[in-house]
Amino acid sequence: MTTSQKGIDLIKEFEGCMLKAYKCPAGVWTIGYGTTQGVKPNMVITQAQAETFLKRDIKPVERVLNGMCISFTQNQFDALTSWIYNLGIGAFKSSTMYKYIVARRKDVEITDQMVRWVNSGGKPLLGLKRRRVTEANMFLEKNLYFVDYSGNIRKH
Repeated sequence: MTTSQKGIDLIKEFEGCMLKAYKCPAGVWTIGYGTTQGVKPNMVITQAQAETFLKRDIKPVERVLNGMCISFTQNQFDALTSWIYNLGIGAFKSSTMYKYIVARRKDVEITDQMVRWVNSGGKPLLGLKRRRVTEANMFLEKNLYFVDYSGNIRKH
């Protein structure tokens, strides 16, 4: 399975695209749509390079998901690709969410774990809350989660 355009668009929406290297909230040098591999201060790339890096960086995530030998729906695959792309394969494999997926737990139990990952540098970020809610709702193929006016994640 591969990430659909809907999944790629989700990643692009939340990562944004910066053609000049910057430090993300976690303090890591980043460029393009969240690329960290080989990024150095003052590095500048083109839009075409940002697209190429994104496609390259998604491949290992897709291999991990396909290697799980689980029949994901396209929406589940896309949501997980976005989540893992943002947090990393190591975080995914050490997460309770991963254990729940492998154990074939209920989808809502999986997404309850998905929406817990909202911190960067030890602090919760509103943008990450919105991203996790979007990923969880995509995974479930329904709008169960939302971010309230106080910035808390809740269920309908």
